[in-house]
Amino acid sequence: MEFCCLAVTGALKETWAGDTLVVGLFAPAAGSGRALAEELVGEGFEGLLQRRRFEGKPGQTITLERPGGSPASLILVGLGDPAEFGLEALRQSSAGAARAAATAGAVELGLLFPVEGLEPTAAVAAMAEAVRLGLYADQRFKSEAEPPSLPSLVTLLGVAAGAEAGLANVAATCSGVELARRLVAAPPNSATPQFLAEEAAAIADAFGLELKVLERDDCEALGMGAYLGVAQGSDLPPKFIHLTYRPTGEVTRRVVLVGKGLTFDSGGYNLKTAGSQIEMMKYDMGGSAAVLGAARAIGEIRPAGLEVHVIVASCENMISGGAIHPGDVLTASNGKTIEINNTDAEGRLTLADALVYACGLEPDAIVDLATLTGACVIALGEEIAGLWSPSDGLADALLQAGNAGGEAFWRMPLRGSYKKGLKSHIADLKNTGPRPGGSITAALFLQDFVTKGLPWAHLDIAGTVWSDKSRGLDPAGATGFGVRTLVAWLVAGAAS
Repeated sequence: MEFCCLAVTGALKETWAGDTLVVGLFAPAAGSGRALAEELVGEGFEGLLQRRRFEGKPGQTITLERPGGSPASLILVGLGDPAEFGLEALRQSSAGAARAAATAGAVELGLLFPVEGLEPTAAVAAMAEAVRLGLYADQRFKSEAEPPSLPSLVTLLGVAAGAEAGLANVAATCSGVELARRLVAAPPNSATPQFLAEEAAAIADAFGLELKVLERDDCEALGMGAYLGVAQGSDLPPKFIHLTYRPTGEVTRRVVLVGKGLTFDSGGYNLKTAGSQIEMMKYDMGGSAAVLGAARAIGEIRPAGLEVHVIVASCENMISGGAIHPGDVLTASNGKTIEINNTDAEGRLTLADALVYACGLEPDAIVDLATLTGACVIALGEEIAGLWSPSDGLADALLQAGNAGGEAFWRMPLRGSYKKGLKSHIADLKNTGPRPGGSITAALFLQDFVTKGLPWAHLDIAGTVWSDKSRGLDPAGATGFGVRTLVAWLVAGAAS
C-alpha cells in the first residue's frame, strides 16, 4: 500500500481529491476537523450527530454517503477525551478508521486527525503503520479467498511540514510484522523447522544477509544437549538458524536476537490437554517469527554501524519412543546439567543452547523473545508482555522502543531467592520450579546460560502473539508482536 503525507489547508477540496475522507473528532464531537465536517455535511450537521448518537467516544464510527459530492464518503471517528489522546489512541483510531473506509470501498483515502500536540514524525509513523496493519488479512489457506478491498492511496492530512520523514521505516517495519503474522498463523504441517530455515534463506537472498543453518550433527558437535533433547522426539530434523546483517563500513555495535522456534509443542510426555489449547501450539514459534520479521525489516532499512545476529533453535516437541522422559538429565553446551521434571517446559531448553551460542558471538547485548510461560499470561494478560533484565539501561531502552512501536511491556523482577525453586538433587538445576512465580523462575533459568555481566533481556510474549478477536491494529489471529519494538530499538541504537 502506498502512503504519502500532505499538509491540509483551508481549501481542502483544492489540495486533496480522494473519494473517502475520515475526520477524527474528540468528545463531545469537537476538534480541529469539526468545521470541515460541518461544511461538507451542511446545515443539518448537528441534527445528524444527534440522530446517529455520535458523541465522539472512542471507537464510535459513522459513515455518510454523499452521492455526487466530493468526497463521496465522509467517515467520522470518535477520539474520546482530548486529555487522554496520545500516540496509542491515534493508532487505535487510525486502524479503526481504515477498516471502516475499506468497508465503504475507499479507493483514495484521506485521514484528518488532530495531531497538533504530538511529535509530527511519530504521529505520521503511528497513523501509517496503523492503517496498513489494521487492514491486514491472511487468506492463504481458504479455498475461496475474498479479494481484499484496500485503498490504493492513503493521504495523511493536517500534519506539519517535514513530518513525512516519519514514513521512512514504515513500509519495512510493516513488512516485518506481516511476515511474523504469516509465520505464526501457518499450520504446523506447513511451518516446520525446515520451513523456518527456508524463510530465513529467502530473507538472506532478498536483502543480502548471511545465513548459516546448523544441522543435527553440527549441534551435537557443539554439545547442544538441551536443544537436541527436545528435538529428539520428532521425525522432523531440527534446524539451528543463524542469520546475520552486517552494515557497510565500521561496526560500532553488535547485538543478538534470539527467538524461540518450537513449530509445534505437544508438551511431550507431559502432554498438553484439550483444555490447554494444544491445537494452538503452532504459535509456540512466535519468538522466532518476531526475530525473523525484525531481520527482514533491518535488511531493508540497513542501519549503519549496527551488526545484527538472529538465532533460532527450531524443532518440534513431540512424543515417540525416542522422546525425552521426565527424569532425564541433559547437558547443555556450557556444560550445565539439567534434570527434566517437565517435558512441557521445553522452550527454555532450546533457548539455553541458543543463548550460549549467542554469547559466543561476543555481542554488546542479547534480547530473547519467547512464548515461554502461561504464568506470564496470568500475570499480564493478552496485551502486555513481560520483560526481565539485570541491565537497567537495556530494559529502559526496550521499554522506550515498545512505547515508540505501540507494544506494551512490563518489567518484571529477577528475584535471586526464587532460584532455589530450580534446585535439583542430581543435576545442576531442574527445568521448572514451583508454580508460584513460574515466569520469574523461567527467566532465572535462562540467565544461567548468559555470560555474567553481558547485557541481556528476556521478553515473554506468550499472551501477545495471538488474539482471538480483532483488537486495534491486530486482526483476529497472529499479531506479529515484538517486531515493531525490536526495529525501534535497533534503529535507535544505530542512531545513538
